[in-house]
Amino acid sequence: MEYTGLLNKKIQSLKPSGIRKFFDIANEMDHVISLSIGEPDFTTPWHVRQEGIESLRRGKTWYSPNRGFGELRDQISKYFARRFDVEYDPGEEILVTVGGSEAIDLCIRTIVEEGDEVLIPQPSFVCYEPMTLMADGTPVIIKTKSENEFRLTAEELEKAITPRTKLLILPFPNNPTGAVMRREHLEEIARVVEKHNILVLSDEIYAELTYGKERHVSFANIKGMRERTVVVNGFSKSYAMTGWRLGYAVGPEEIISQMTKLHQYAIMSAPSTAQYAAIEALKHGDSDIEKMRSEYDMRRRLIVDEFCRMGLRCFEPEGAFYVFPSIEISGLSSEEFCERLIYAQKVAIVPGTAFGDCGEGFARVSYSYSLKHIKEALERIERFLDDIKK
Repeated sequence: MEYTGLLNKKIQSLKPSGIRKFFDIANEMDHVISLSIGEPDFTTPWHVRQEGIESLRRGKTWYSPNRGFGELRDQISKYFARRFDVEYDPGEEILVTVGGSEAIDLCIRTIVEEGDEVLIPQPSFVCYEPMTLMADGTPVIIKTKSENEFRLTAEELEKAITPRTKLLILPFPNNPTGAVMRREHLEEIARVVEKHNILVLSDEIYAELTYGKERHVSFANIKGMRERTVVVNGFSKSYAMTGWRLGYAVGPEEIISQMTKLHQYAIMSAPSTAQYAAIEALKHGDSDIEKMRSEYDMRRRLIVDEFCRMGLRCFEPEGAFYVFPSIEISGLSSEEFCERLIYAQKVAIVPGTAFGDCGEGFARVSYSYSLKHIKEALERIERFLDDIKK
């Protein structure tokens, strides 16, 4: 049967994720070391798992309210107040979703109409551009630069704005580069956003994974930005809860209420078991975050130092759990470098072009893996570099 003429042309035109390509190749090979997926190697903390198990033992397996259990929304509200000094009404301004990805999709579809332009700094996570296209919006790519440590500058933002601009996506701390936006950078962006009356989707899923003395500042905390910003966050990265598939959005009631309608019809409610576990994580999980963050920091410093020693130029990432080294010394494109590396040395990393065309000349390497795993991968990468120099 011929399906081409029967399927949605817009969906058919989307490219598959460049991240999954190398993950799938690795799965089909023996003895591959993968640094390709952004998934914590830590197990969800026992007290969090135990709460999920206990909810099942007690038969608490019914639907939750569309917006999520009230107790979970209360805890999210308290978390934002204590951690980011931003107040949200748990009854009207918080929506619990199936992972952060659903929250991003709901936000874009709620705000964007046909012809609206969505500003997307790249390199960045793979979902923003296709989700914009599926919402009939027009993605406008802002290429961030390595000399600016891949931060979005106010000048770059100003140049990209047109009368059709509706939404800015702020993906910081950034996947794949590890870039962060400090308060002074966010304040500069905020002035441009206010000047042009733009809404903002701030994807802060890596908010707890920043390094150094300065902790993450939520864009909603910047003066005048709470009323025009939807913040997306979740439990996958900070609490090592990827498989629980739980995220959330916080923002103005007027936007969250419309997102909730989409959520009602498409999903209805997030998994109850995951929500009970998340309540426990927010109540008693701060020390778990610190332990994992400390371990990531050690891995981060090791991998950056080793790449620089090998000649793979790499700025020091200050957030998330990725490094984004330049592979230009190899003389290969990003795609060629990653393909030859996996077949020659059985190490899987992701070409920078998976995160936008401006990722050419770079590769994403995740350090969300064990120290032993990382050290072996680094040895193999060095052997690969030595071989292609011959």
